[in-house]
Amino acid sequence: MLRYEIILYWSNQDDVFIAEAPELPGCMAHGDTQQEALSNIKAAMRLWIDTARERGRSVPEPKGERLMLA
Repeated sequence: MLRYEIILYWSNQDDVFIAEAPELPGCMAHGDTQQEALSNIKAAMRLWIDTARERGRSVPEPKGERLMLA
């Protein structure tokens, strides 16, 4: 199970919901609905982790607490 924080927000510029996994740098997805964006980010997170492992890169452990963004 993926236990990384997900940030979900509406983008007026793109007219879609954006989902980000800030603990996995560059891992983002979008969808026309909140549910679609969440489904897409979960797939993107799995792909991000699988790709990192295939390339021998480290995968950060989920912090398990709310991140503080400035």
